[in-house]
Amino acid sequence: MNNKQGKLSLSALASAILLASIPATSVYADDDVVGDEGKRTDFLERIQILAHDNKLRKEAGSATLIGEAELEKFKFDDINRVLANVPGINLREEDGYGLRPNIGFRGATPERSKKITIMEDGILIGPAPYSAPPAYYFPMMSKMTSVEVFKGPAAIKYGPMTVAGALNMTTRAVPDGQEGMIDIAAGSDAYTKVHGYYGDRIGDLGFLIEAINMQSDGFKELDGGGDTGFNKNDIMAKFRYDIETKAADHTFELKLAYADEKSDETYLGLSDEDFYKSPNRRYVASQLDNMDWQHQQVQFTHFMQADSFDITTRVYRNDFERSWFKVNNFKDGTSIDDVLLTPEEHEVYYQVLTGQLDSQSEGQKIILGDNAREYFSQGIQSEIFWQQNLFGLTHEFNVGARFHQDQIERNHTTDAFIMQSTQLVSDGSAQVATTTDREETDAISVFFKDTISYEALEVTLGLRGEFLDTTYQNRAPGEEDNWLKKSSHIWLPSLSVFYSINEQAGLLFGVHEGFIPTSPKQDPKVEIENSINYEFGGRYNDGNAKVEAIVFYNDISNLKESCSFSQGAACGGEDTEHSAGEVDVYGLELTAGYQVSLSKELDMPLSLVYTYSDSEFKNSFVSTFPMWGKIEAGDSLPYLPENQLTLNFGLQASDWDINFIARYVDSMLEASGDGVTLEGVTTKAYTIVDFSASYYLDAWGKIYLKVDNILDEQEIVSRRPYGARPGKPQQFYVGYQYSF
Repeated sequence: MNNKQGKLSLSALASAILLASIPATSVYADDDVVGDEGKRTDFLERIQILAHDNKLRKEAGSATLIGEAELEKFKFDDINRVLANVPGINLREEDGYGLRPNIGFRGATPERSKKITIMEDGILIGPAPYSAPPAYYFPMMSKMTSVEVFKGPAAIKYGPMTVAGALNMTTRAVPDGQEGMIDIAAGSDAYTKVHGYYGDRIGDLGFLIEAINMQSDGFKELDGGGDTGFNKNDIMAKFRYDIETKAADHTFELKLAYADEKSDETYLGLSDEDFYKSPNRRYVASQLDNMDWQHQQVQFTHFMQADSFDITTRVYRNDFERSWFKVNNFKDGTSIDDVLLTPEEHEVYYQVLTGQLDSQSEGQKIILGDNAREYFSQGIQSEIFWQQNLFGLTHEFNVGARFHQDQIERNHTTDAFIMQSTQLVSDGSAQVATTTDREETDAISVFFKDTISYEALEVTLGLRGEFLDTTYQNRAPGEEDNWLKKSSHIWLPSLSVFYSINEQAGLLFGVHEGFIPTSPKQDPKVEIENSINYEFGGRYNDGNAKVEAIVFYNDISNLKESCSFSQGAACGGEDTEHSAGEVDVYGLELTAGYQVSLSKELDMPLSLVYTYSDSEFKNSFVSTFPMWGKIEAGDSLPYLPENQLTLNFGLQASDWDINFIARYVDSMLEASGDGVTLEGVTTKAYTIVDFSASYYLDAWGKIYLKVDNILDEQEIVSRRPYGARPGKPQQFYVGYQYSF
């Protein structure tokens, strides 16, 4: 990678836009989709990447599809629970509802999902995926009809984050005719959900309107009483217009969406002793904590299909604004992490946090911060598919480009409060501005893929380019001259091979280069994260039994991490980046499924998902990053369980079904080295079992029951940001769904 001062040329920008871009797309047809003369199918192939059919999949690299039928089984609102059926995923739970998930692939730090590429309908959906990749906004799962995960060479066309992989979520398509649904549910902790959509087609014009409200009082109990729940809304409208000509067919689609959330969530957890007495307790110090955000989206898509090629182009704009008011620390700098890990050594501070003691000194005042931020993300992307026979070989070309801009403006402030008679009371001092800055990125991405077929062999050659112009400015009064501009570029090659042993089995191999850029505010001397990733495995599919096993090895030349409050400790300034040098991550991913026919009327689907993961720092060093500390070569990465296992079991009849999903997660290190607050501390292994059942009322819809965590098992899923945090306890839901 080269760093240069200056801007990308207009000629380079024009050339890149003329190519085509970086969306989610599919080479394979979806057997569940039908339409007039195949046109609807072809259009949706460029929205959803993988197929639902029962043929042997030959796509390059590791790819997993969770389709609409699977999502409907459990109606999970939480992406963490959805991804339990994907191998190679490492998670750090935080709030129990998946409001702000922490997702990693193949050992990548799960912190705020910042090291994976997250897309909705093929469009980057993070608030500022280049300038500030931590995903404090995450789409509502209830409106998704599929979830797709790409790792290895399969993810090379989806950037900017290419070390770990990509996640794409697909929203509902505009229907071909009149179609609608209403879904109403209620459950524990005053949970309610109202979800509905309606779509139709009038001539060549189709439309879809979809809306969701979801809310709960929360499962945590605030000392002295108070709200710990959330209220979320999501509204989406799509309009589609089709034109057929002799030369080509065209589809135009406009998508408009608005979402908001108000949640009484907190970064403040518990001491271990308090957790095991009452895992759902919340200390009074968190009584004012609140997240309030709004998200708007506009997306315009043009799809053109001719005899030998098709082109998909999208123009998009996302705006996200949030206010995140929460406990930060004590005024004298005493670490809340230290207080909760060893409360007996910090008795006075612990008693202030819990409201047992009023603040007695200036240092015992509690600092609450409002991390107010405004983001935008916008761009144009286009890609082309075409097939051609050259030199006796079949080539399928896929070329794309994207021009993208994003920006984050931070307007962080803090206020000082006194704990007084179990209430937080302002000390009357002036509000302090702590971070007032702007980071922005102009990025051009290009990719090229050529899948060459010869008899039983498919070879895919890939190349991805990222060209970045970034700007950082300190906007604090008197600091406006503190700014930094830099440019960078990198080319990332990939190679994958699939060999069909027969129509039911095949072997795959892949290698690709991964990359994660530095943030705009980092010095140009700070190195990017870079890796060479390998995988080898095989697939089997006889139409009933399906098996996929993949061994992966990620050779990371420079592991990079950045600081944030969500890690629970100061580490040299928020968003400061730290390097660890060489790190190896390796493991095994296994999925297997089988459909047992018990009788003409009763089927029993079974599936297994297993992941083995391990890692190793190759260098010894000392870091202020709170998850590392003093590292010795051979130490393992934090939040990477060695073993994870998910088992699915169900019974399906014509008018009813029941389903169980059990997932086991091994223990995880909270920090890798010594000299940090959580050194040597691990989470315990745990097992969670979820249940769902549905009964179909013929033309009158269906009723359903679901129980999350049916065994009511609660362990510490993490001690970050501040203290021990529980997973969601046992919760019951009952609902009614009517479709027409």
